[in-house]
Amino acid sequence: MANRGKLTLDTSAQQRWMAVGLLVTVVLIATIIIINPLVSKGMELHEAKKNLVFRLQQYERILAKKDDVIDSMVKINQQHDTQGYFNSQKTDALASAEMQEFIKKTIVDAGGELSSTQALPVSNEDKFSRITVRVRMRGNSEVLRTVLYKIETSIPFIIINQLDIRPMRGMRNRGTRQIESSNELNVNFQAVSFMRKQP
Repeated sequence: MANRGKLTLDTSAQQRWMAVGLLVTVVLIATIIIINPLVSKGMELHEAKKNLVFRLQQYERILAKKDDVIDSMVKINQQHDTQGYFNSQKTDALASAEMQEFIKKTIVDAGGELSSTQALPVSNEDKFSRITVRVRMRGNSEVLRTVLYKIETSIPFIIINQLDIRPMRGMRNRGTRQIESSNELNVNFQAVSFMRKQP
């Protein structure tokens, strides 16, 4: 009888330990299946939050400098306006006429001969109008050098484009009947200037 009571006690103790072991197993499985992913997700969200806070602080620093950047842009635009890099005429036609007059005076002052100038159609590029004049002239290499230098260092800016230089045919010497070489050149080029589009 005593053995039977002892056996019942051992069995109930074993059952308790098995129940405790089963409970621990269930808790461990629950931890692995439920709590571990939640902790991982929480850590991932915390890292994402830190990254977003860092980016937000960067944007706030950039925004704090916004007024300085706008002031700098205004100053740069004012410098461009005061330095006169762009043609300041009110219309494309006036800008083209002014450029043709400048080129004519430059060629004549250098000792060259202006054959013709022709205003080409104005093309628009972003906020600017491109004023183009086709020029034909004659002169020696020294005249050409002077003309190109004066045009390309002028203000407002004028850019030389599509430069074509050809030597002029020499004249025949009546005495020797030989063609004498000539230092004169036929020169064709396009002069390009820009003006801001009128609002």
